[in-house]
Amino acid sequence: MFVLLAFHSEITAEQKAHRFDIHRSLDYLLFLPTSYEQLDSHPLIIFLHGAGERGSNIDVVKVHGPPKIAPTKPAFPFIVLSPQCPAGQRWNAPDVKALLEHIKENYKVDRERIYLTGLSMGGFGTWDIASNYPYEFAAIAPVCGGGNPRNTRRMGHIPTWVFHGGKDTVVPISQSEDMVAGMEKAGGTPKFTIYPNAGHDSWTKTYNNPALYRWFLEHKKQAPPQKKR
Repeated sequence: MFVLLAFHSEITAEQKAHRFDIHRSLDYLLFLPTSYEQLDSHPLIIFLHGAGERGSNIDVVKVHGPPKIAPTKPAFPFIVLSPQCPAGQRWNAPDVKALLEHIKENYKVDRERIYLTGLSMGGFGTWDIASNYPYEFAAIAPVCGGGNPRNTRRMGHIPTWVFHGGKDTVVPISQSEDMVAGMEKAGGTPKFTIYPNAGHDSWTKTYNNPALYRWFLEHKKQAPPQKKR
């Protein structure tokens, strides 16, 4: 049974903490924009934090990225779903997908405009989850992440914008380079932004850039190819 501990319908933009029970509990923040009650549906950003924000203190999820930025922007148009990975674990694709389905069923989500992004460990999670569910997301934006380039063969159709610091010594830039090369081999045309002088923190500049959010809104989910009879 899925258990939602809180629901609200205020008109003002708010970000509240919730808990989602799958086979284990998954805490998450949910931001609803000021336009939530006025519109029938809203684009959704799923944000996956890095290793440093794992645990049981949901407030640490607000230190970077969309859950930090959205409450400061009165006109921010997205619902923002920011789950918290339990201590000592990595992002689990089925768990995130189950939470997403729960949010889709209970909130006014535009199912054609669901976007996935994350930093560091969350960047790895972004690549992995998108490869497992390649027709769920309208666009993805992995930040200083990486993964298995072979998995990109299922992802060439997904609009992708990759970000990495040129001097990153925590996650080498080669991790993103390999994923971009895999996307291109799969027929994709990913965007790749390298910050030449940045170390591991390539996320602050990325998530503070309004162009990223405009780019998200340019894309809608593609339908899977029809199976041949």
